[in-house]
Amino acid sequence: MFHWQATIMGPADSPFTGGVFLVTIHFPPDYPFKPPKVSFKTKVYHPNINSNGSICLDILKEQWSPALTISKVLLSICSLLTDPNPDDPLVPEIAHMYKTDRAKYEMTARSWTQKYAMG
Repeated sequence: MFHWQATIMGPADSPFTGGVFLVTIHFPPDYPFKPPKVSFKTKVYHPNINSNGSICLDILKEQWSPALTISKVLLSICSLLTDPNPDDPLVPEIAHMYKTDRAKYEMTARSWTQKYAMG
């Protein structure tokens, strides 16, 4: 099984801007027919990423295709940082805050980014 590390820069148009987020990528033996397991090592405040770093993203599960490259996967994770999917959350409390108090969500996400992702 292959094991990679990657870095995702917090997207400029998000509360994660300026942050440097480490992710690990585990390739299963039957890759590319099965999706890689990608998880955040850096703590991130997000409705689709839990405290273990697990990511809820369709292309890492049922929407996986062997045609997807790791570059496309990382781009999709970047897009998820900018545009969370609160209707398919891993962390319901954060999803609720995102839907009902966007300013508080963005403030909290920004403070976590400063605390954990800005060395």
